[in-house]
Amino acid sequence: MAEVLVYVDHVDGAVRKPTLELLTLARRVGEPVAVALGKGAEGTAGVLAEHGAVRVLTADAPEFADYLVVPKVDALQAAHAVLSPVAVLVPSSVEGKEIAARLAVRIGSGVITDAVDLEAGEQGPVATQSAFAASFTTRSRVSRGTPVITVKPNSAPVEAAPAAGAVEALAVSFSALATGTKVLSRTPRESTGRPELTEAAIVVSGGRGVNGAENFAIIEALADSLGAAVGASRAAVDAGWYPHSSQVGQTGKSVSPQLYIASGISGAIQHRAGMQTSKTIVAINKDAEAPIFDLVDYGVVGDLFQVVPQLTDEVNSRKG
Repeated sequence: MAEVLVYVDHVDGAVRKPTLELLTLARRVGEPVAVALGKGAEGTAGVLAEHGAVRVLTADAPEFADYLVVPKVDALQAAHAVLSPVAVLVPSSVEGKEIAARLAVRIGSGVITDAVDLEAGEQGPVATQSAFAASFTTRSRVSRGTPVITVKPNSAPVEAAPAAGAVEALAVSFSALATGTKVLSRTPRESTGRPELTEAAIVVSGGRGVNGAENFAIIEALADSLGAAVGASRAAVDAGWYPHSSQVGQTGKSVSPQLYIASGISGAIQHRAGMQTSKTIVAINKDAEAPIFDLVDYGVVGDLFQVVPQLTDEVNSRKG
């Protein structure tokens, strides 16, 4: 059976959820072969095998931590040369997209970004994407070379499918470009205790209607009751009410959770572009004519300062 390369996103051996989703999709088109790089790479093997990786190629070198993405591209290119896979799958993060693009150029292949589904086709894997702010759904395949595909988080379920997960060392020769950009320092991001925005199964976002940074506390309270991440519209971020790292939209982050709750967000196209692929969308807005209501599965016309606290209390009471 054809092999599918899966780039592993991990932190010191702790595999992040989008990688496990990639393994589910990879099994639809071939046998997943995971590529884990850097500190703790070998420690990923158990989890990867549990979720379908037949082999785990590992490599560790200072270059992976000390320099930007090029050493990782060198490693994926080496794995591609060894295996000649039917596809290469990469999580659709900012770094993942750069890795995918650089790899595609090197191996003379096409690249598809932000796929939300993947299936086998007679002429190679077929990827589904949401285009033009999710106004259209497209199905595409790469017509030349090995498809390099980045997949948005929450696009597939995490499914256990035990496989061999045999660990093999990957020999990597770093290119002259690998040391072109050096990482001088790192500052750990302050933890909020909430899920990563792009990976969260539930996202609660606030917009212009929240009317102030101090009022985001009610958005956070609802999010915490649901175990959700907190997002914000561009208007809220531009007003300085919430950090840019939490912005959902065309110029912010793209999310695709199981549940998206928009509070005080009008639904401008810029925001819709970042959340329209959410599985279930709920909006709370006092303007019955707000564009967001054209998009939602459930809408509440009302004052968010009354509705959101009531919803939070109801969630908490049912948890008890």
